[in-house]
Order: sequence, then C-alpha cells, then structure tokens
Amino acid sequence: MITPHIHKAIQVLNSQGIVAIPTETVYGLAGNIYSKTAIKNIFETKQRPFYNPLIVHISSLQKLDEVAVNIPEVAYKLANVFWPGPLTLVLDKNKNIPLLVTGGKNTVAVRIPNHPIALALLNQLDYPLAAPSANLFGQLSPTSAAHVLASFKTHCPLVLDGGICQSGVESTIVGFESGKAIIYRLGAIAQEAIEAVIGILETKTLDNAAPQAPGMLSKHYAPRTKLILSNNISDSIGKYSDLKIGLLLFKNYKGYSIAHQEVLSANGNLTQAASNLYAALHRLDNCGLDVIIAERMPNDGLGCTINDRLERGTK
Repeated sequence: MITPHIHKAIQVLNSQGIVAIPTETVYGLAGNIYSKTAIKNIFETKQRPFYNPLIVHISSLQKLDEVAVNIPEVAYKLANVFWPGPLTLVLDKNKNIPLLVTGGKNTVAVRIPNHPIALALLNQLDYPLAAPSANLFGQLSPTSAAHVLASFKTHCPLVLDGGICQSGVESTIVGFESGKAIIYRLGAIAQEAIEAVIGILETKTLDNAAPQAPGMLSKHYAPRTKLILSNNISDSIGKYSDLKIGLLLFKNYKGYSIAHQEVLSANGNLTQAASNLYAALHRLDNCGLDVIIAERMPNDGLGCTINDRLERGTK
C-alpha cells in the first residue's frame, strides 16, 4: 500500500512495524532502532545478511549524542557542512544502540536525511530509524514508491510516498580510523567536495568479510538482467550483436540502432546522471533484454560514484 499520510507510517512504526520512507538518496526500509522485532523484520524482508550494518537516521545534529560517543571534531565539521544531506558518518556507538543494528560492530552509521517528509516523520517519533534501501538485498535501489512495490511485490510493507528521490544514489559514507577520515562508500556527495572541507581522504570501499558500512560488498546494486560496463559502446554492441541489447548512456549519442536506450544526461551533467541512474536501470531491467551495456562515466566527481555502482552491478 502506498500512502502520502505520515500518521499512517507513525502508527505502523509505533507498533514495531516497518515502513518504506522517502529520502533524498533512495527509499529506505525503516524501523525503530530499539525494536528487535522491527530490525529483524528489516533484515528478513530485504533478505539481507545480519553482519551488514544499517544506517541510523536522526532528525537533527542535537540528536547525535543519543546514538554516538567519542565523536571527533572532524565529524562535527563534516556534519555542519553536509547535514541534512547524503553524508553518513560511522562513529563509535552509544551503548544503547543494539548490536543487531550495527552488524555486531561497536560503531554506528548515522545521518540526517534531507527530505521534508523524512524529517517531518523523524520529528514526530521518539526514536531514530534504521533505514537501508527498500529493496531486496543486492538488487537495484528504489528511487520511487513504484520501485519499492515492484521489488517486494505481494509482500510489500507500507510505502510513504515522497515522490522521486532527488539525489538518486545512496549517501557517501565516511568513517574514522585512528583519527583519520576514510571513505567507506562513494555516494551522492563527491569525494572532492568532502576533501575540500577536511583534506585528502583514503578510501576503503570493498570488504566482503566484515564490512564497516553498507555498500561495501563487491556484488550489489545489480539489475536482474546481465550488466556489462563498457569503455567502448560500439565494440560492445558488436560483441553482443546476437543478443537483445539495451544501452545505458551518459550523453545523447546518435547512430546506435538499438531499440532500448537510456540517456542519463543529454548535456553531460554528472549530478543529473546520478539522479537518473537507478530509474533508468529499472526501466531497462523491465524490457526483457538479454544484456544491458552501460557506458563508463568520466572518472571524476559523481562519475566515480556511478561507475562504482555499475561495477558492483556487473559482478
């Protein structure tokens, strides 16, 4: 069921249920972080492994002390610049945060979403929300209420409709090791933007054994259709010419006699391309194709984020 009414979502959440909620990044499958019933339901509904931590969503910076301790000054510096927004910080967890939420780790991933409905909801609750993407584990993330329904089909939870997600890709995740800031996941805030605030960052974005944050597994964000990431679209079309092909292109190229094509940004804007990424992949995934050939993006700014998602989707 899809609803625009926050009070219906509050009723479900207060009853230890789960609700798909809109954020500026992607729709999240949300539940009370202090309800074991709700958190287990999130993992089971998504078919997500319990060792993979969830992101905790809070309503304001003043709430950060309720979920995290030993917060470094550099974390506050980032929060003051990028919150509310698509930046997640991995911090030492408050002892009250259940290990079920953090994948058994003593750190917690936390952010303030920059979406009016998500913030209005959080401001009317007495607890933060854990909210990983509202889809089956490893599949394409949802950027609309319709995507959530399509992912869960007959077992879909209540969906709080907030329109199309503006950023269209997940949050950037930054953690801290020995006082040093590290990127655990590329996301909707480009690495260069974060480095402009705190200096050069190390990246650790892959960990299949014990991920420090969501989105670090090598296989993730994948369509059902076979996905190929290509440096040369023409060559790739020739290689798969006997198959039913769909194209995911950065700009509006001409000359490809392929029926199913998606262009992420006709004017070559990487922010627009990131915003359109999952919606375009969802459409291609519903075309009955044999293969989707995706053009590799320029390897800077949000192009790095898009390439990261496409690379994980091909594995």
